[in-house]
Amino acid sequence: MVRFALAAGALTGAAAVCLAALRAHALPARLDASALALVDSALTMAGWHALALIGAAALAHRLPQRPFAAAVALFVAGLALFCGSVLMRAFLGLSLGPIAPIGGAALIGGWLVLAYTAFVAPR
Repeated sequence: MVRFALAAGALTGAAAVCLAALRAHALPARLDASALALVDSALTMAGWHALALIGAAALAHRLPQRPFAAAVALFVAGLALFCGSVLMRAFLGLSLGPIAPIGGAALIGGWLVLAYTAFVAPR
């Protein structure tokens, strides 16, 4: 799970950098302001959670493995749901219902499980 968390964080970071380059150079001419704001939101979430995954992977040897794995799974699922839904709306105009809020809730859940892992869970 540590390698998965590290790989997920690194790939998310790479995707965020690519999306940031598109956002800065190609997208302003193609998308309106509300779509660009959606891209910015996805970029923010991807960037912060890439760092969270890498940080969690770096500290995994000090954490109980079950809650650590749950936090990583919630982060990855939340990123896919939140960022995927928001970007589909920005680029394609598709609204997938409450997928973005579900993804956001998963991201929040990942942070809460990580806090539980650090302070409450037995080693």
